Amino acid sequence: MDVLPPEALLARFSPERIATAEAFRALVRHVIPGVIERVRPGWGLIGYDLPVGRRTVYFAFVWPEVEHVHLGFEYGVHMDDPDGRLQGSGRKVRWVTAVWPDDVDPRTVEPLVREAARVASMSGDERLARLLDRELTAGGRPRSGTDPGS
Repeated sequence: MDVLPPEALLARFSPERIATAEAFRALVRHVIPGVIERVRPGWGLIGYDLPVGRRTVYFAFVWPEVEHVHLGFEYGVHMDDPDGRLQGSGRKVRWVTAVWPDDVDPRTVEPLVREAARVASMSGDERLARLLDRELTAGGRPRSGTDPGS
């Protein structure tokens, strides 16, 4: 199988989108030294695998589109996001979006990349426990509406 370099995937986009994608790529590689970057041609994105012991885990991606670029996190729903920067409401993936390279602010994006790597390093059981704990304590009380004090 031929390996497609990221530059080949990005070549079909405008210089602005390429520069934005490159800003995200540089940030991920800076925050996570040793990250494994490879193009997922079927998905049309650049994926990142995190070495965890003797295995790797897919944890992030840069997904260029005509109008903007996403930096996404495979286990985004499990991530701590106290400032509410992550977009998405699906079952698992969350992302941030930038139009211009200057939109990629390391002060806000680097902590998200670190958190994504931390969460991806957890076992599936640990991630599930975090999610259930969050659901249980949302708003300071159980979501089911059953309040033992009432």
